[in-house]
Amino acid sequence: MPNATSPEHPVSEAEIEQAIRAGIARYFNDCRTRIPGFIDRHFHYPGAIETNRKALGWDMLRAPINLLWAPVYALACLLKILIRNRPRLAWLHQFADRVPAGFTTQVQQHISDLILVDLLNDGQPGPLLEDYLIEALESVYARHALEPVDHQRFSTLIEPLVADALSQYRVTRTASADITNSISCTVLGAFAFQKFTPGGIGLGVVLASMAAKFMAARDFILGETIGGWYYSWFPPEPSLATTASVMVAVMAALAALAALSGVIFDPVQAAVGLHRRRLNKLLDHLERDVSISTQSSFRPKDQYVARILDMFDMIRSGLI
Repeated sequence: MPNATSPEHPVSEAEIEQAIRAGIARYFNDCRTRIPGFIDRHFHYPGAIETNRKALGWDMLRAPINLLWAPVYALACLLKILIRNRPRLAWLHQFADRVPAGFTTQVQQHISDLILVDLLNDGQPGPLLEDYLIEALESVYARHALEPVDHQRFSTLIEPLVADALSQYRVTRTASADITNSISCTVLGAFAFQKFTPGGIGLGVVLASMAAKFMAARDFILGETIGGWYYSWFPPEPSLATTASVMVAVMAALAALAALSGVIFDPVQAAVGLHRRRLNKLLDHLERDVSISTQSSFRPKDQYVARILDMFDMIRSGLI
């Protein structure tokens, strides 16, 4: 940090450190007080409709690709955690670090912008944290009649941490959509087909079996009615092509619907406190990272929960 001193009135390192910590604490406390209003404006009705309206358009294509890519990204993140303290595998860590999270959807970018402008900067055009730090330091420097505080140093420190934390927050949108899909498939399978379908794969297998039975009954030599009765007792095995095509269609449909699911599930998550806890966690990690000048430590667990559900769906469907 800036350490300009005067022979007559030196500033101690302890004073500078205390001022910086006080400015950081005051800034993040003010951010936390803005969380309830932020959630009310953007995740409750009618704000949730405006927030998720961005999904109309190219997001209908980006969302399916992101959901299919999500397991790869989650595996890369897990790999980085496992090998981060192994110098011999630094090359593998660098490779995993270059794995992208997927396409940034319009909804994800919109919410990131809202967090940055509305929550972190309180509607101000520039980084508000800088103002808190500079104000705290200038009060110390003013008492010692020293030079003004250098602003550029704070920008260099803060901007990468905020950018990485918001990138991780965007990943939670894909994970939340995937978890929503799993729950929706389970409910749909239970009520519509009386089957346990814990995900898109399980639902695809059930629909593929129904499609195979329908096609076999239609082509039955004694007629469709008798064929339907016969295959209800001796169901045919769907071909690999039928199963794969139905499964892909189901996954694509679910992912497209997930692009708009925030209209329903954002208010639900807001009501049960998920958005509040997630935003508080983001601020807690950012405060710690800024305080100790380290790399971003915000790594939400939503994507790992979503991947566990995917694995269970695959095991239940007999794919692994």
